[in-house]
Amino acid sequence: MRIVNISLVAILLMFSACTESTENTIPTKTLKPKKVEVEDTASNSVQYVKDFLNKNFSNNPNIKSIDVKVTNTIAVKGHSPWSAYFIKLDAILKKDDRKVSQKMLWFSDGKIVTKELYDVKTGKDLKDSVSLPFKDEYYKKSNLIYGHANSKHKVVIFSDPLCPFCRSFVPAAIEYMKKEPNKFAVYYYHFPLPGLHPAAVELVKAAVVLENKGVKDVVLKLYKVEVDAKEKSIDKILKAFNSVMKSNLKPSDINIQSVISHLNQDMDIANEVMVQGTPTMFFDGKLDKTKNKYKEVK
Repeated sequence: MRIVNISLVAILLMFSACTESTENTIPTKTLKPKKVEVEDTASNSVQYVKDFLNKNFSNNPNIKSIDVKVTNTIAVKGHSPWSAYFIKLDAILKKDDRKVSQKMLWFSDGKIVTKELYDVKTGKDLKDSVSLPFKDEYYKKSNLIYGHANSKHKVVIFSDPLCPFCRSFVPAAIEYMKKEPNKFAVYYYHFPLPGLHPAAVELVKAAVVLENKGVKDVVLKLYKVEVDAKEKSIDKILKAFNSVMKSNLKPSDINIQSVISHLNQDMDIANEVMVQGTPTMFFDGKLDKTKNKYKEVK
């Protein structure tokens, strides 16, 4: 079963409140990116960034081949001519021909390529000022848990039910918004972190089963399930889940294709918008780093 995309953690990964590195990584020292000057014009920036990354990451002795794609370019507001380049790396490892993939963020002003960029006056990490948009195509009917597709505002939540911060924050946020369905459309995407909370994977699979059956308030009840985040016994996990949900799910019920497909869809969307930790929220298509935009709505 595919839950989390294998990634090039040895190249670079960064996470937030509840975060983890994926468990399948390139087993060598990290290739240290360099800040380098390149001869460039604005029209050729994308190609120069691609060429720079291809050259540098190809030096990794464990990589058989690598393909670098620039998926999005966003100007860094207030810092012209700097732009952020969202990169997708697809590589094949020499050892076993395994395919791995990684998304990452780089910056360039047309002459310099760098992984880190800070505002010297404010000390602000400029990665915090750029993000990928949550596209209309990512709003799925199956993820709409409260409100309506035509509600005034769309709020997206990616979360892991066993993330300590999520357990206090997410239910409260959802309860706040569910009271005003015409104002908020709440879209919830399962994002279990198996390295930190192995039990979360089985919990969200069980939740999807009930969601697919039309059971109400599954997500809110999910955060009431008490189970050790490190628990790996499916029977013990389901016992805790069934106790809260008043259900009777068995291991065979949660490992069916419809459940796996739904969970993989959630994870794929998370990957597309570079979600790397929980909880992550989007408000009306834009990343909400404050996680409080919904409270500012009048």
